[in-house]
Amino acid sequence: MELLRNANFDFISKYRKGFMLSSILIVIGLIFLGMNAGPNFGIDFRGGVKIQAKFNRAVTENELKEKLESLGFGRATIQVNAIQREASISLGYSADFEAQAGRDISEGLIEGSADWNALPQGVSVSAVGPSVGKDLKWAALWSVLSSIVILLAYISWRFEFRFAIGAIAALIHDVLITLGVFSVLSKEINLPTIAAFLTIIGYSLNDTIVVFDRIRENTLTLKGIEYSETLNRSINQSLSRTVITSLTTFFVVLVIFFLSSSGEEINTFALALIVGVIIGTYSSIFVASPILHLWNLKTRQSAA
Repeated sequence: MELLRNANFDFISKYRKGFMLSSILIVIGLIFLGMNAGPNFGIDFRGGVKIQAKFNRAVTENELKEKLESLGFGRATIQVNAIQREASISLGYSADFEAQAGRDISEGLIEGSADWNALPQGVSVSAVGPSVGKDLKWAALWSVLSSIVILLAYISWRFEFRFAIGAIAALIHDVLITLGVFSVLSKEINLPTIAAFLTIIGYSLNDTIVVFDRIRENTLTLKGIEYSETLNRSINQSLSRTVITSLTTFFVVLVIFFLSSSGEEINTFALALIVGVIIGTYSSIFVASPILHLWNLKTRQSAA
């Protein structure tokens, strides 16, 4: 199956526009990160208690907030899914953190009153201590950084160092934009999100490697033409495969995103993959390949 037969788009000449768009998206993400004082880490990384409750009727955020205030937990973060009649309650770690906070809230929600008749039909409580959260944060950071370093070494061995620079630049580009989207939407960064980031790195790298492999083949077989033309031909020859793979992955993850609206962690995981698939496909064409073009121009200028 081939969607784009004999494609002949001039991608390389548009690299300045691609770099400008990427810069704008990254800067917007960094601005929101600064405004939010960094990523919005979930309890996996900052410690605390999270309660997932399903009620016998739909509840609003305001009435649930009033109920928690009456229980002494007015600073809890609340997310309500009225359609699924579910709510997520998060308590960050503080000096007065109590190990029984989750149980106290669970028991308090069960206690009915004249103005509270939303009884939980199922309650799930998870707690993470601050020291454990800190360890998980560093482990997550090192997992992302170490994967990038290992990939840099592998691509340098598999291809050339300039190919590795292009691929790693695309990976960092993808992670920064995805992180920026999460910051703009105020989405939590938790362990499933880190797993999604690592998945994005693998997906983007796979797409980039396919293009790079075609570039290497065409460099050996196509003699006497400009390197930019070699890059364009390689991208166009891989375009059909790239589009089919990306669309297939995108639609599957999109379905997961909408069907998992009641599951916060799965929903954020799917959101990260949606952004990653789009940005990863974009970066292999408009980030990684143009870096090879600029590297070639600089090499020729140095040799002249």
